[in-house]
Amino acid sequence: MEIKVELNNLRTAPRKVRQVVDLVRGKRASEAQAILSFTVNKSAGNVLKLLNSAIASATNDFKLEESNLFISRIFADEGPKLKRWHAMSRGRAYPIQKKTSHITLVLGELNPTTVQEKKSEARNPIEPAGSPRSVQSETKVKTKKSKPKIKGIGKLKK
Repeated sequence: MEIKVELNNLRTAPRKVRQVVDLVRGKRASEAQAILSFTVNKSAGNVLKLLNSAIASATNDFKLEESNLFISRIFADEGPKLKRWHAMSRGRAYPIQKKTSHITLVLGELNPTTVQEKKSEARNPIEPAGSPRSVQSETKVKTKKSKPKIKGIGKLKK
């Protein structure tokens, strides 16, 4: 299951946010929290708040374990620009663009579990040792299949 959260209209340029976002891409949620808490950057605090919000919604709404979560996707897009003018000498005005960014974070599960598996675990938490299911699982033996060898690959003839 994937949990998607967004932070829109952050008053920081997307170029500066991408530096922080690149630090935590693909990391576990707990590891990303540690990295963001010690990163000295204005946008690191905002990304940390977004990550904490995503983890909270995953644990409370979807009943997922925090240790099982990782950042599958995270990216910073450009938001709307606030256009302002700066007064200069001789009555001139220079434009200023105050850039904003949209951050999107998607959390994924390392070991995905379905709702049906959770229900079956609740019904049969531990199977007795002499049950038919445990005997069948012990009798199955995996055999290694041999691959046919092809001669002549990798050798060049002159």
